Amino acid sequence: MISEEAQVRAGGDFGAALPRLARRIGQATGWRRAGIAILLGVLAAASMPPFNLVPLLFLAFPGLVWLADGRPGWRGAFADGFLWGLGFYVPSLYWTAEAMFVDIAQFWWMVPIALLGLPALLSLFNGAALALARRFFWRPGVGRILALAAAWGLFEWLRGHILTGFPWVLIGYAWSGDALPLLAGLQSVSLIGIYGVSLLTVLVAALPARLGDAGRPALAPLVGLVGLAAALIWGGLRLADGPDPLVAGVTLRLVQPAFEQTAVSSQALERDRFFRLLALARSPGADKVTAQIWPEGAVGFPLNLEPDARAAIAEVVPKDGLVITGTLRMQQGTGDDFKAWNNISAIDRTGALVSSYDKFHLVPFGEYVPLHKYLKFNQIVARRFDFSTGPGPATIALGALPPAGPIICYEAIFPHEVINEQHRPAWILNVTNDAWFGTSTGPHQHFAIARTRAVEEGLPLVRAANTGISGVVDAHGRVLASLGLGRSGVLDVPLPAGLPTATLYGRWGDLILFLLIFVTGGAALVLARRR
Repeated sequence: MISEEAQVRAGGDFGAALPRLARRIGQATGWRRAGIAILLGVLAAASMPPFNLVPLLFLAFPGLVWLADGRPGWRGAFADGFLWGLGFYVPSLYWTAEAMFVDIAQFWWMVPIALLGLPALLSLFNGAALALARRFFWRPGVGRILALAAAWGLFEWLRGHILTGFPWVLIGYAWSGDALPLLAGLQSVSLIGIYGVSLLTVLVAALPARLGDAGRPALAPLVGLVGLAAALIWGGLRLADGPDPLVAGVTLRLVQPAFEQTAVSSQALERDRFFRLLALARSPGADKVTAQIWPEGAVGFPLNLEPDARAAIAEVVPKDGLVITGTLRMQQGTGDDFKAWNNISAIDRTGALVSSYDKFHLVPFGEYVPLHKYLKFNQIVARRFDFSTGPGPATIALGALPPAGPIICYEAIFPHEVINEQHRPAWILNVTNDAWFGTSTGPHQHFAIARTRAVEEGLPLVRAANTGISGVVDAHGRVLASLGLGRSGVLDVPLPAGLPTATLYGRWGDLILFLLIFVTGGAALVLARRR
């Protein structure tokens, strides 16, 4: 039997273990320090979809705080944050290099840029966040953790906006999984958006760093856990209301053809794919659907200039319904000049184009080359011309269907930019082609990101993807039906109803984030000055 004295000594040893660990991490130098920073970033990467291992964030962020504790200035903190970012982004975004292998003979030189260059660029934001917090706010206590959370939220927002932005694998997406606690945590994006959820997630996950401090270190982590529990309970209650109601009389057919991605296109290839689409559209049950939705680029020629193709599509249009497809829209100029848009078009039973939407958030180096006058190389996509940009978020009329807010592929990653908030649609229509990224984690992340937009806006999401993942997500983020990655087929699904009014985030957008940054950053500044 263990004596009372031994129990006290054991408890004291455990209580001293974390401060010792914190000091050892903070005092690490050279390759050991770099390895710790990278390893902590790798741990955080495992919290991203499709793994969603949220508990690992409670190791990744305290470790980052302890690293910064051992730095005398902001330059060293920048290096720690940068290396943490490399550990995070390389495994999270490795799949971007897979697109180069579609035409590896031409784009071999971009593989290292995708594997390491893009992560290095994004890591600058993580380094800057830690450096800012370390330079102006870093004092012993909880204030430094408030500062880290505020700076992290600010620089994630900047990453999503500078140079058109790339808000992929934001920390808040750790909550975008299927498990009930994760989905409950995701509900908070309806109030504060994904950037706000990222800020609070970093705050709660980093608070255990206080366990490496002297004084009353357990109080702050306990308060953080209570706050997290409250958010999860609120989210669970929001989900407990049951499935969202369905729109009466609407059944949608999502067509997932699983076309292989090719380096070049040809008329013969596009014609063959067109006939395969028509065959899928006619598969059993077609007479029971209200509309068909085909993925991004499903029709590989400009439907606005192809009346014969529209007539062929008209033969599979449901009675009083539509075929809504990803396609090209082209406008001929003088001589050989033309303009082209990545487009969604809706065709009725007469073959008429009744509605249209042009993509406005284009993929740099994929759909256009920035400064193409000076950068003399092709886009990565099979079409060797720059797409033009559309006017922006829109609400389009679709006959007897409720009005929709269309988004094409990459546009789904931009919070508060997916619908026209002044003319709120009844649902979000998302078409995409993720064939470039095979069966990697990329398409899973893309689906999780699109799912988050549904919760933010309080609107159902209907998604047709060339190679998957196609599916229907209700306004609370529940996946009602899906067709997995790499499968060819159709999915006949109902349309859930959206929330009757806009969410708090839908009304106020990222103003709520800046309020959170002001509160947490202001509190950190007050605590820093007191000390």
